[in-house]
Amino acid sequence: MTFHPRMTSIREGISVLDTLKWRSWNGVVADVWNAQCGRGARGEYVSPYPRLFIVLDKQGGDFSARLSPDGPAHRAEGGSISFLPANVAVWTECEEIESLRHLDLHFDPAVLSERLIEDIDEERLSKPRLCVDDARVMALARLIAAECEGPDARHDLYGDSLTLALIIDVLKLGRRQDSAKKRTPLSARQLRRVTDFITENCTRSIRLQELAELTELSQSYFSHAFKAATGVPPHQWQMNARIRRVQNLLLRGDVPLTEIAAETGFSDQAHFTRTFRRFVGDTPAAWQKARRN
Repeated sequence: MTFHPRMTSIREGISVLDTLKWRSWNGVVADVWNAQCGRGARGEYVSPYPRLFIVLDKQGGDFSARLSPDGPAHRAEGGSISFLPANVAVWTECEEIESLRHLDLHFDPAVLSERLIEDIDEERLSKPRLCVDDARVMALARLIAAECEGPDARHDLYGDSLTLALIIDVLKLGRRQDSAKKRTPLSARQLRRVTDFITENCTRSIRLQELAELTELSQSYFSHAFKAATGVPPHQWQMNARIRRVQNLLLRGDVPLTEIAAETGFSDQAHFTRTFRRFVGDTPAAWQKARRN
């Protein structure tokens, strides 16, 4: 599901160095900015959605952020992570920065709640944090930025997983006890309709909303009911169906591996090989050779 955050900003003395690089995933929009700041440069920003502001790299000068025009300044270096709740403004000040590269992640809590199959605690969404350090979050942020900037995008599940993992880490979201309660599974008719749809469309990105609509259930209820019926979440069922499609093509023996990778929705040969090995325990070529023998 794609949404379009409309952030309001006022900037003085800040120049954008190149074109905006961005990607959108299910309930998340990621932007990578490269900017230059003159002496006394400043900005004021507010978004209707919660967002993360992550400084990836900074060369020269000073950069600081405040939650009010006269509030305490928090100095940011490369690796600084800030969380801004929805409709909370932030004021930034820059002093002769040669280059500032940062990642913005805007997210829709309602969509993420559906994906997590539980509501996100409002208290966690309402507490701003400025310029904190976290090596694990930064590692995820750099992978997301690379996905935004790279010429060849990987499958949507890759960015989907990275952004969800980062937001879970930043908000310190843990599994609630009631999430483990037994759920009513899908009926046999509902399950057959969904699994047939997944099998037919397994080589593309399938949105949770599409599957839920097939059963006339909410996304949250559907996710619980599907796992109760199958023992795995919908995205894992899809990946299993996709790998089965790959194996059927490999068994034919007359389709080159590059064509199989493209036909089954993988961004490149390396991604195809890594994913197949993770699910099957062997490379596509080795698996195919063993079946021929």
